[in-house]
Amino acid sequence: LGPTQLGKLQVLNSLASLLGVFAYRTVFAKRKTSTVIAFASIISVPLGLLQLLLVTHENQALGIPDGWLIYGDDVFLSALGELAFMPTLTLAARLCPPGQEGTFFALLMSLYNGSGILGSEISAALTKSLGVTESDFTMLPMLIIVCNLASLIPLPFLKYLDDDAEDDGDDAIDV
Repeated sequence: LGPTQLGKLQVLNSLASLLGVFAYRTVFAKRKTSTVIAFASIISVPLGLLQLLLVTHENQALGIPDGWLIYGDDVFLSALGELAFMPTLTLAARLCPPGQEGTFFALLMSLYNGSGILGSEISAALTKSLGVTESDFTMLPMLIIVCNLASLIPLPFLKYLDDDAEDDGDDAIDV
């Protein structure tokens, strides 16, 4: 992709992130935190697996242009990522002691960034172990499958986010 396409992709990602915030605010704010995160995680797997069509060139056999997969996959995943992140911020706001909001948010962002770095390192190790290099893409489809399915690993732990009582959304934070 050239600079123009990358610029368009960045603008579309930003708009998709805003759409994710809007979707959370209008549709998902009254849902349980675990439900919203599970929804975004489960929906992101088949969208992420669409990359398989692109790397195997099956999209061309189906008449789907490369650009649709490149732009569509990234944009939808941006919206879902924002949708999954919003309940985390809401939960943090509920748990935060008064007067400690800045510290709590900094801690949350540090954990978020640290987990991103850890995920990148694990992905790099997995890429190396599968033998995917700049000249050998033989195992790239397997890497895509493993990485997408790995996003489902946290789902069993979501039960620890919500109280036993139903969350009626009355204490939802206005964003």
